[in-house]
Amino acid sequence: MYDPNQRVILLVEDNADDELMTLRAFRKSNIHNPVVVVRDGAEALDYLFMQGRHSDRDPDIRPQVILLDLHLPRIDGLEVLRRIRAHEQTRTLPVVILTSSKEERDLVEGYQLGVNSFVHKPVDVTAFFEAVKQLGMYWLVLNELPTPRRSM
Repeated sequence: MYDPNQRVILLVEDNADDELMTLRAFRKSNIHNPVVVVRDGAEALDYLFMQGRHSDRDPDIRPQVILLDLHLPRIDGLEVLRRIRAHEQTRTLPVVILTSSKEERDLVEGYQLGVNSFVHKPVDVTAFFEAVKQLGMYWLVLNELPTPRRSM
């Protein structure tokens, strides 16, 4: 489905409007990387650990960056982050919490669990598009990841 050399974005977002705005912001910013969208924390973990409906996913296609909402159905974003960091095959994946939460405890706990970046979703559409553009430029163009181990 995807070329393993492409830098895939994993968007974990349960809000359809925020998903649409994020995808539009990528297109408007000329970020044409494949985006895998999952709508809750359990599906995010299934995707990452190749379980459930994602059991046939190509293990060579790993996300270049995970954009993770916090307030998700089934398993919340902080628990998803905790599980990502607990496993050797996923612990080095870049995770950006992209959330509307302004709670200081979410920010602190996110960093304690090893998030790479914490970004508040701007309410203003123009500011939101600019934030997504900057995220894309950094995580997809400038950032380098270590070569994954074949144990995944």
